[in-house]
Amino acid sequence: MATLRFAFHPPGETGGPVAVPYVDDVALTDLIDRFELAAGMSPAGDAYGGLDPRSLSGTMTGHFHGLEFGEGKTPMLGCACGNWGCWPLLARITVTGDEVVWDAFEQPHRAKRDYRGFGPFRFARAQYDAAVLRLESA
Repeated sequence: MATLRFAFHPPGETGGPVAVPYVDDVALTDLIDRFELAAGMSPAGDAYGGLDPRSLSGTMTGHFHGLEFGEGKTPMLGCACGNWGCWPLLARITVTGDEVVWDAFEQPHRAKRDYRGFGPFRFARAQYDAAVLRLESA
C-alpha cells in the first residue's frame, strides 16, 4: 500500500498556501508531470498545483473521502494559480473500511486524454485518515 501525506506549497494567485498530496513521498504534481510527459501530452503536468483549502466547499475529510462532489470525481490537484477549478486533476475516490483508492483520473479540459495508466493509488485507511486529519488541523 502507498502512504499519503500533504505539504503546503507557496501560494498561488488565490493568496493562500496550497496543499499538495504526496504519494510515497513524491508530490502528486511530480507524478502527474512525469506521466503526462511520458505520454506525450501537451501541455503537461507543470500546469498543476495544490488545492487552496479555503476554496473547498466542505472539510478536508469530506473532500478527500470523495463526499463533496456526490457521485462525481474529486479534484486532487488544481491549477498552478491555486484555483482548483481552473486546471484540475480529477479522480474517483473509493473509501472502504480498510482502504482508500484513487483511480479513474482525468483532466476535464482535455477529455480525449487517456489516464488509465496513472494509478490506481491504494492507501491503508488508518494511515490515510491520519494524514487528512493532520491536513485539516494545519
